[in-house]
Amino acid sequence: MLTLLIRREGELCVCEMTHALDESQPKVSRHLAQLRTCGLLSDRREGQWVYYRLADTVPDWVGEALLAADKGQGERLSSLQVRLAGMGNRPERQLAMC
Repeated sequence: MLTLLIRREGELCVCEMTHALDESQPKVSRHLAQLRTCGLLSDRREGQWVYYRLADTVPDWVGEALLAADKGQGERLSSLQVRLAGMGNRPERQLAMC
C-alpha cells in the first residue's frame, strides 16, 4: 500500500505515511528502506524530513503493475488520501505531524 499511496501522491514523508496508514514509524521506515534498497523508491532530504517517491529507474512493467494494483485498491487508496487531506497542506502537515 505504501508504494501505491506514494504513486498517487507523487511524494510523501514518513510522518504522512504513518498517519495515513495508522502504522508505527519504525514499521513504515523499515518497509521504505526495503523498497529503496530494491530500487523501487528514491528519497530526498529537506531539513529533518525525508521524502519518498517512485524511482525514475522503475521499469515500465512495474508502472503497469502498480496501475493495475491501484485500480484494485482504489477505494482504500482514496480513503487514505482523505486521511492525508485531513492533515492539511504540506507546510501545515510538517508543523502538526512531523
